[in-house]
Amino acid sequence: MKVKGTVFKYGDNIDTDVIIPARYLNTSDPKELAKHCMEDIEPAFVEKVKPGDIIVANKNFGCGSSREHAPIAIKACGVSCVIASTFARIFYRNAINIGIPTLECEEASKNIEQGDELEVDFRTGIIHNLTKNQTYKVQPFPEFMQEIIKAGGLINYIKKNMTRV
Repeated sequence: MKVKGTVFKYGDNIDTDVIIPARYLNTSDPKELAKHCMEDIEPAFVEKVKPGDIIVANKNFGCGSSREHAPIAIKACGVSCVIASTFARIFYRNAINIGIPTLECEEASKNIEQGDELEVDFRTGIIHNLTKNQTYKVQPFPEFMQEIIKAGGLINYIKKNMTRV
């Protein structure tokens, strides 16, 4: 599976309250959450983001609360994946569980800039910066995680595989 998109770049310690401010947590509707994604750090994010775009950040992306609202908001506004040098572990797993690929790559997070165009191949673990003609290699997802992402998240994966039994 490959994705291609424009980069939105952020720094260190982007917490879940920045991704989706707590004042909007009275709903779990993905469309409503998407309307407020990243608004406290980049108010025009939802007007600028296009389906397939990619978030790149430095260390500790998704720290803070363990709620699933943050990766749901990211997915619902069309972001195809998040690349960071490190992730908060609970965010990382929540993201995979709802079908958002999260890739850890310090070199990529340091060298990729706002507005760069990327192509990411989850099967091979290759991140290609088309703007700078640079390539980064990450550990590809294990097959079962690729299947969860391809299914659109863990619930969809389970539903799909329950019919096989």
